[in-house]
Amino acid sequence: MKTIKLKPGKERSLLRRHPWIFESAIHPLNNDVHTLHSLRSGDTIRIESDEGRPLAVASFSPTSQIRARVWSFDTEAIIDHRFFKNAIRAALACRKALPIASNAFRAVHGESDGLPGVIVDVYGDTAVVQITSAGAERWKDAIAQAIVSELGVARIYERSDSSVRKLEGLEPHQGWLYPALKDAETRSTIVSFEEHGLKYEVDVASGQKTGFYLDQRENRALFATAIKQSGAERVLNCYSYTGGFTLSALSGGAKHVTSVDSSALALQHAARHVEINGFDTSRAEFIDADVPAILRKYRTEGVMFDAIVLDPPKFAPSAAHAERAARAYKDINRVAFHILKPGGLLFTFSCSGGIDQALFQKIIASASSEANSDATILAHVGATHDHPHSLAFPEGEYLKGLLLRKM
Repeated sequence: MKTIKLKPGKERSLLRRHPWIFESAIHPLNNDVHTLHSLRSGDTIRIESDEGRPLAVASFSPTSQIRARVWSFDTEAIIDHRFFKNAIRAALACRKALPIASNAFRAVHGESDGLPGVIVDVYGDTAVVQITSAGAERWKDAIAQAIVSELGVARIYERSDSSVRKLEGLEPHQGWLYPALKDAETRSTIVSFEEHGLKYEVDVASGQKTGFYLDQRENRALFATAIKQSGAERVLNCYSYTGGFTLSALSGGAKHVTSVDSSALALQHAARHVEINGFDTSRAEFIDADVPAILRKYRTEGVMFDAIVLDPPKFAPSAAHAERAARAYKDINRVAFHILKPGGLLFTFSCSGGIDQALFQKIIASASSEANSDATILAHVGATHDHPHSLAFPEGEYLKGLLLRKM
């Protein structure tokens, strides 16, 4: 195993067990030039301090600014098939201790489960794996074998099509990983699962993320309860995707739910979900439109709602985009306050890593003020508990939300 040394003082983050080593932390003078140039993408390396203190075992990426990602802080750890089997077994043991009201869940959550660049979501008997790091790409076959042996799934579909792979020097890839397709064989990518008694069908090949937003599971249940307790009748679900919060509102007793999204295909899936759950289809309306535009239209027309969900896509992929994203979040929330009835509910979210919880709350407070409204916070929410984040890895906490009642 080859060794890379860090600049003086750059070991501090590793001593706090943060799993990333940036290119700027590597000491060019204390590393043999031949060693650095001979390392291949995904190679396993040992990380040492400038003084030669062993710190961690990591995977190497020659193109990313995150030049190495820690596999283990045990400097004697051996990275092999058994390592991945044990890591996935440990991740699954954590999930078994959690109350998950669904047969779809996140089994592996990257760095927070000790497997940087590895996401595994399970939908019934099908696992969907997403590989986003050079190290995980090198060990893809071992990871697949461990998924089969530890999770007991019948199939694995790979959704390694994230743009993050480009930063690692990796090409996008998706398709059936296990079992491999035989010549001329086809296999449906539609999977079915249930969540809190509601039925879903998703396409793991074309859906967002690995097919569905599993991280919102408990928030959807909370919204259903809030609708029932508040007696909200008219609900607006913005950025509705395939209708998760739409089903929550209907199951909570809403008389009418309007779902807005810019994807006609997603809205078709949402309508299908309403049908297969036996809800009266006249209670659901689906609008293919730009959300900011439709919000302004409703404000102009004086259309009002008892409850609104705002679950937009990532506006700020990094802190560098935070200022622009803050304006976008404030704009949609300000208009939402205008069209929300007094006593109404606003469930608003940000999945942008560049916007932390404190900043998000300030943005929503500013939006409320500019709309001449006030609101009370009923709940602070985040990703459901099968999407853990390590105390040493705050970057893992990406989803944040507020359930508000307008005064």
